[in-house]
Amino acid sequence: MEDDIHIPTVNHDPFTVTGSCELCSRELNTAELLSIVMKCVNFAAIKHKDQRRKDEKETPYINHLIGVANILVQEGKIYDPVVIVAALLHDIVEDTNTTFEEIENEFGTEVCNIIKELTDDKSLHKAERKRLQIQNACNKSRKAKLIILADKLYNLRDLQENIPVGWSQDRVKEYFKWAKSVIDKCRKINFNLERELDLIFAERVSKDREICTCKKSSKR
Repeated sequence: MEDDIHIPTVNHDPFTVTGSCELCSRELNTAELLSIVMKCVNFAAIKHKDQRRKDEKETPYINHLIGVANILVQEGKIYDPVVIVAALLHDIVEDTNTTFEEIENEFGTEVCNIIKELTDDKSLHKAERKRLQIQNACNKSRKAKLIILADKLYNLRDLQENIPVGWSQDRVKEYFKWAKSVIDKCRKINFNLERELDLIFAERVSKDREICTCKKSSKR
């Protein structure tokens, strides 16, 4: 009978199994969560398949996304699947032809909203986008800030080992300075990640002092 036909609706929260009442609803079990995370890794790998980092080896870009998610889990002790999935997708709208609608349909409204927080307006000049990242960082959600911390930690560590092709030492120094300005607007979110970032910043300051031409000139 037509009256008995069930018309399925789009579930915008794939991390919860919705029943006919609140008592029937439940969070996903471990196997179901793992399935979503692996779906996300595969989704990101396909979308970013032709993209490379700017180092000499042209490292596949997916390494960065997995690395950021890994930092959140291993060092930040963040086990929220929404944060991990959003970390794996944090550059996907900005750097590929993926739409926010597609993200919401595949991974839910909350993940989509975090991606919106982390996506720059590519119509703006790069300097303006970087300025806005500093200005707006303090207004981001806690989950978005966690991804910002892990993303900057990954990038700064990478810069310590692999300077992008064409980058001068002055540009590297400016990136460190800019990254710290962003991080300072995301404080009191995760002690472990902030501690690692502060160690990197301290190490950079020490290195800059060693190679400072002003210091060398004063010794003559």
